[in-house]
Amino acid sequence: MSNPWVIALITVLIIGLSAFFVAVEFALIAAKRHRLEDAAPGSRSARAALRSSTELSVLLAGSQLGITACTLALGAITKPAVHHWITPVAEALGLPLWIADITGFVLALIIVTFLHLVVGEMAPKSWAVAHPERSAIMLALPMRAFMFLTRPLLHVLNNAANACLRIVGVDPVDEVDRAHTSDDLRQLLRHSVQAGTLERESSDALLGALELSRISLDDLVAGRAEPVVVGPEATVGEVSEAARRTRHRRILVRTAAGQAATHMVHVRDVLDFASGDSVAEVMRPVSVVAGSLTVVRAFGAMRAEGTQLSLVERSDGRYAVVTVTDVLTHLLTVDGAEEARPSH
Repeated sequence: MSNPWVIALITVLIIGLSAFFVAVEFALIAAKRHRLEDAAPGSRSARAALRSSTELSVLLAGSQLGITACTLALGAITKPAVHHWITPVAEALGLPLWIADITGFVLALIIVTFLHLVVGEMAPKSWAVAHPERSAIMLALPMRAFMFLTRPLLHVLNNAANACLRIVGVDPVDEVDRAHTSDDLRQLLRHSVQAGTLERESSDALLGALELSRISLDDLVAGRAEPVVVGPEATVGEVSEAARRTRHRRILVRTAAGQAATHMVHVRDVLDFASGDSVAEVMRPVSVVAGSLTVVRAFGAMRAEGTQLSLVERSDGRYAVVTVTDVLTHLLTVDGAEEARPSH
């Protein structure tokens, strides 16, 4: 096959295929899974990209198979043709035949390698890394079709590679681990402050938020006095007086003498009642949470229940109140170091 136009067309197709496989490989590695999930409901291609991300080792085997096949094709078709074209030109310049042949071989190797490396690998890699989700979605369906056709071979290659990994003590995985621990995030925040890319105040606030996954409710309410609790026969006047004295809007109520508080009354709910009226009609139940719970878990439980206040049963048997405002105050206080007044 010596027609230069045919060779050029085949070369373009081969390099294009190589670029396709390289882009698929880097796009799926760099793409953020949550962005693919956001696009999945309305896009078949995004759903295909998500499926590929769950069997990444097979996809990488397919990409490497395609890239290798393209490299061999260029070596079998394009390089000999370029070699064949250059050798007569070099010989016409007065070089001996054997030198002209070597010159043609070396130049053909350089030209084909340059085209494959720059156009077929580096350029698509840069594009895929710059636009990972877009490229992953765009290329997902044709790659899934290729994987469907070559899946038996891909499984053989992938299993062979996994066997080699196990021999050297490495456990193969099918998905990229993109999770970051709280310690990783703390280190990243500290580094950002040192590098000058994040202000100290912002870093302290974020570090305080991360600290909520570590500290318990016992730590959050440490040093607080036990909350004011009115008895089971409390009147509106008694609740109003307790609210005025403590400056709290929510007053705890025990429904049986000698027991912990099980309900609360918000002062706004008794504004239309007479001072001697019972508060039984406006009492709301209060959830009791263990002091050993982390603040994050307790805050999640409060959100699920739609409540602004919970009673904390401390490890020493005493009780304290924690509110959503306490959690937010901790977040907004630098390093969570300053104690805020109970805000219930």
